[in-house]
Amino acid sequence: MRTICIFRDNQDYTRSVTEWLENFYRQTGKQIETMNPDENPGFCTAYDIVEYPTIIVLGNSGEVMAMWRGEDLPLINEVSYYTI
Repeated sequence: MRTICIFRDNQDYTRSVTEWLENFYRQTGKQIETMNPDENPGFCTAYDIVEYPTIIVLGNSGEVMAMWRGEDLPLINEVSYYTI
């Protein structure tokens, strides 16, 4: 599985996202891949990602397993379930 956090730098929500990612690593020992939507517009179009930040979990064949959108970030244990 692949877990990706898609967000833009220098936005109102950027600090809360980076702190969430740091806390996720501290609590689980695992890193989440990050992506800038401006550098990967095809990826965002393919998965209908239009709200940032978005955390998406993809299965081995690219199917969406879970997705969280918007500034209300999920609980760390909700996402860590998919990063086993």
